[in-house]
Amino acid sequence: MNDEYQPPTWMKQLLAVAGAYNLLFGVVSIFAASWLLETIGVEATPVAQSFWQCIGMIVGVYGIGYLIASRSPYRHWPITFVGLLGKVFGPIGLVFAVQAGSLPSSMAWVCLANDLIWWVPFGMILWGAVRYSQIIGSAYDDPEADDPLRTVRSQNGFRLDELADETPQLVVFLRHAGCTFCRQALSDLSKQRSKIEAAGCGIVLVHLGQSSESDAHFFQQYGLADLPRISDPTSRLYRQFGLDLGGFSALFGARVWLRGLIAGWLGGHGIGRIQGNSFQMPGVYLYHCGQILGGFRHELASDRPDYLSLVESTLVKAPDPAPAAV
Repeated sequence: MNDEYQPPTWMKQLLAVAGAYNLLFGVVSIFAASWLLETIGVEATPVAQSFWQCIGMIVGVYGIGYLIASRSPYRHWPITFVGLLGKVFGPIGLVFAVQAGSLPSSMAWVCLANDLIWWVPFGMILWGAVRYSQIIGSAYDDPEADDPLRTVRSQNGFRLDELADETPQLVVFLRHAGCTFCRQALSDLSKQRSKIEAAGCGIVLVHLGQSSESDAHFFQQYGLADLPRISDPTSRLYRQFGLDLGGFSALFGARVWLRGLIAGWLGGHGIGRIQGNSFQMPGVYLYHCGQILGGFRHELASDRPDYLSLVESTLVKAPDPAPAAV
């Protein structure tokens, strides 16, 4: 596995600390329930002590789970997920109990130590685990030793290098077909296609679908089914052109949500089922004779390049490159 996508050391350390803390809290709650209840301002009645000891047992069991998860945070993500659920629902229950007068507000200190301070780090571990799940079996997991430019082919059997040796190609790397911004990009290309081709540039679509043939209907909706399409479900070409997986803000930041609502609702592009690696970032490059003449790398999934302007500005400035040796 590529070390770049392995869980960082702090995740293992944090889960180990969470496990040790939970075990300690559980032991104290079971064997010193009266002292702990009085410390947090709760009357240590026999019923309260028995109830608190039960809570201590549950918290201690979670501690064992966290220690197990610390060995491989991404593999054992369900333990962290269940733990986070408890740390979210616990404070909600406490709010209702304090409002009802059945528990004192001093219990908030226990809630802070046991629940609230763990929300962010546990959330980050789960985010990393989801991201990790998307790269298994892809080029990010085990980078290919071969050259995908010379091996992957379009639905018509042409390599990208073969197409680009004849004429400059606008290579558009799309997100998954269910993405609003992928649909918006295809709509923009459809509107600008004739002018792009008139400028002396072809268009190649690279997508994450399993097969160009099975995805033909999707591209047909935008009048682009006849364009060369390269199926790249393992992101080999994406990786070779320097495109990476997106971080949280690049995929789910406030601006992305806002633009998604505008494009999906007002723009009429909608949203569909996730198909392929939903973390893959898009991009567009002008490629000719083995050289990248220009391009646009998305900082946000919602970025909207002007394809025609990119072609016109790049072809005017770029000299004709010599054909690359095959």
